Amino acid sequence: MLGDGKKVYLACGATDLRKNIDALSALVQETFKLDPYGDTLFVFCNRNRDIIKILEWDGDGFWLHMKKIEQGRFNWPSTAGEEIMDITRQELEILIGSTRLRSKLKRRRMFQKDMRRKYSGKT
Repeated sequence: MLGDGKKVYLACGATDLRKNIDALSALVQETFKLDPYGDTLFVFCNRNRDIIKILEWDGDGFWLHMKKIEQGRFNWPSTAGEEIMDITRQELEILIGSTRLRSKLKRRRMFQKDMRRKYSGKT
């Protein structure tokens, strides 16, 4: 699994995700004053909050993971007071999976509504 046991830093607010690996690692070094070559994941989100990129160093090269969601938005923190925050691995998984959960709950509500309508005689 992605970055098992690694520390996770989240870049608050929007990041221009046209940036490549070199530009994102420079952002980590220059803006956040952190070492991109450590045992760390750096997570970035675009302005529309529908794409995230995760920068990861694996010991001999960088990985750049990307996820684009088709519906909804990631629940992403603004820059109010912080440019970067450290989060747990579990919080990252919740953040990444939150759109799936919202979708699943919405489908469940629609299914329950349809079932109530079907069995109450209303169409």
